[in-house]
Amino acid sequence: MISEPFLPYFKTLGAVLVISTAASGCQPVSEQTTAPLPPASNVLSYPDSRTEAVYDEYFGERVRDPYRWLEDDRSEETGAWVKAQNALTQDYLGQIPYRASIANRVERLLNYERVSAPFVEGDYTYFYRNNGLQNQDVLYRQRGGETAEVFIDPNSFSEDGTTSMAGLRFSRDGSMLAYELSEGGSDWRSIHILDAATGSPIDQALKDVKFSSIAWVGQEGFYYSSYDRPDGSVLSALTDTHKLYFHRVGSAQADDELVFGGAEEERHRYVSARVTEDDRYVLISAANTTTGNKLFLIDLAEPAGTLITVVADEESDTRLVDNRAGDLFLYTNRDAPNGRVVVVNAQEPTPVRWRDFIPEREQVLSVSTGAGYFFANYMVDALSRVEQINDRGRKVRDIILPDLVTASGFGGKREQKTLYFNFTNYRIPSSIYALDAGNGEVDLYRESNSSFASDSYESRQVFYESKDGTRVPMIITHRSDLVRDGTAPTLLYAYGGFNASIRPRFSSTVATWLELGGVYAVPNIRGGGEYGKAWHDAGTQQQKQNVFDDFIAAAEFLFDERYTSPSKLAIRGGSNGGLLIGAVMTQRPDIAQVALPAVGVMDMLRYHKFTSGAGWSYDYGTADDNEAMFRYLLAYSPLHNLRVGERYPATLVTTADHDDRVVPAHSFKFAAELQRSQGGIAPTLIRIETDAGHGSGMPIGKLIELYADVYGFTLYNMGYERLAE
Repeated sequence: MISEPFLPYFKTLGAVLVISTAASGCQPVSEQTTAPLPPASNVLSYPDSRTEAVYDEYFGERVRDPYRWLEDDRSEETGAWVKAQNALTQDYLGQIPYRASIANRVERLLNYERVSAPFVEGDYTYFYRNNGLQNQDVLYRQRGGETAEVFIDPNSFSEDGTTSMAGLRFSRDGSMLAYELSEGGSDWRSIHILDAATGSPIDQALKDVKFSSIAWVGQEGFYYSSYDRPDGSVLSALTDTHKLYFHRVGSAQADDELVFGGAEEERHRYVSARVTEDDRYVLISAANTTTGNKLFLIDLAEPAGTLITVVADEESDTRLVDNRAGDLFLYTNRDAPNGRVVVVNAQEPTPVRWRDFIPEREQVLSVSTGAGYFFANYMVDALSRVEQINDRGRKVRDIILPDLVTASGFGGKREQKTLYFNFTNYRIPSSIYALDAGNGEVDLYRESNSSFASDSYESRQVFYESKDGTRVPMIITHRSDLVRDGTAPTLLYAYGGFNASIRPRFSSTVATWLELGGVYAVPNIRGGGEYGKAWHDAGTQQQKQNVFDDFIAAAEFLFDERYTSPSKLAIRGGSNGGLLIGAVMTQRPDIAQVALPAVGVMDMLRYHKFTSGAGWSYDYGTADDNEAMFRYLLAYSPLHNLRVGERYPATLVTTADHDDRVVPAHSFKFAAELQRSQGGIAPTLIRIETDAGHGSGMPIGKLIELYADVYGFTLYNMGYERLAE
């Protein structure tokens, strides 16, 4: 989880496929809580999910955990259960008459070239390219006007495309690079080092790397982070000591220097390093949760390598932005909930010496650097406003952007003249622009090749009131000719946690839904970072119910404004958003026709006992903290609030067997209990992807299959018998 949301996969799609009950002959869905379904759905026989008398005691109360055995992902019994559940799910999905049609359309619409913004390393310009249906993007390079050549092709790493390149960093002069590999979507990775000139490997790959940055010091070597790998199940909790190492090129991993994490006072769950552009300082971030960090500094010019404390507590988030002439520029939300940039001399870097460089504003700030400038990207109701700032902290110019977009990029080396950025939203495919940082001229560098007909759609930002009167923004996207009569199939998506801001971006899978005639609505609910630290904190621990209330109020707004109705609404979220869907469907089972919780955190009493779960306690609290926290978690934990005999929405739970972040046991246990509890005729199924993880690096083939299943299941259970051609 590590504060990153499980977002839709950002590829681009196009073509025309519209659902129309009038034109296509689809049977209307009745306005009941659960719509009539095809006969096959009434005779589902679910695999046996045996229960056992397992109890945990919390503050004098015994809580049963009847599916504890499903936590053993390596047992034959769990394996047989997974196989049986997948067989049932695939048999059901196979009866959907247009499932293959959706898959074929997605595949066809994905088949166009996608190219990233370029970046310069050494003598070469590098960029990523996908010819359309490649499972993984390929890294190309070219020198001057020479023809571009393939440099690294991750598609060659595995036959099925499930091994992905998860991160890459070049040495300062561009002569070497280190890149991470993830197998099957796992967070456990290996680091491979290449000679950039020849592409030949240097050293043996570094093993057992997890949640790591790669921070080079010149050409000498780089910092990376990892844990002592636990023995046994993928579910095993990680140690609370994340260790920072320095690897010298040409040496064995066994000889790597332990830089931070060896002493008792250095025990933290998350440790990472960044090195200043002049190779003078290394900044070490250390944290125990996904919010707030300590910050330390080592002056690499000093032989002793003394660790200097910059920030001694975890009450704020602080990170390196840049350094110049002995001064450090730091982004922080310390005493500035919406963020600011401060400057301080590296010899006395503590907060009492900080001076504002870019002061806090009403809008949330993020910042990047390139071409000798700072770029302040302000979030205004989840949308972008960008200012170029010089090295004296003065605004040079505004970067002109269209309304309702997310702008990103603006980063690069100090000596660069040209920087690149893109802008996008839910209906506009991302295009790349070149910015001359000296004179502010902006030119189109590469237009998207997507055939999606953006002009036929519109995005509108609205504001609605949540249960307690809080004003919440939401962006609603749909065909421009939509008739608001309450009958449009609608997908309501949100995240609501970990300070993650859900900003409008084009997604090929979302574009597919829009072209199917659907409405796509995304509320920026509390728990996220759209309005700074206060907005995040308002959705954490014993205020978590605000997140669910905000989402429920979004659905009610869509009903009141006649966008859709409960029989035409599907609710979806992943990871922390999967928890959101699990909580909402147990609190308000009448609110939607279809529920789509993906890789969700469903057992709120035990989440912190698996892999990296203990690091999520800032957002959730734990059942071990105190009785009040236990009772609050128990009151909304999706697994513990399913009621036997309740009529729940048609539900497709999705997870993956290699997810070592939100372990699949959450989804396994929830699906088993939901199947036991369902009192209506709506199907409650689980789809368990093999050789996949929490979402990153998923190959195109698996992506196509996933969305054919998700959209097919959704429309089928809204009563659509066929789709308009």
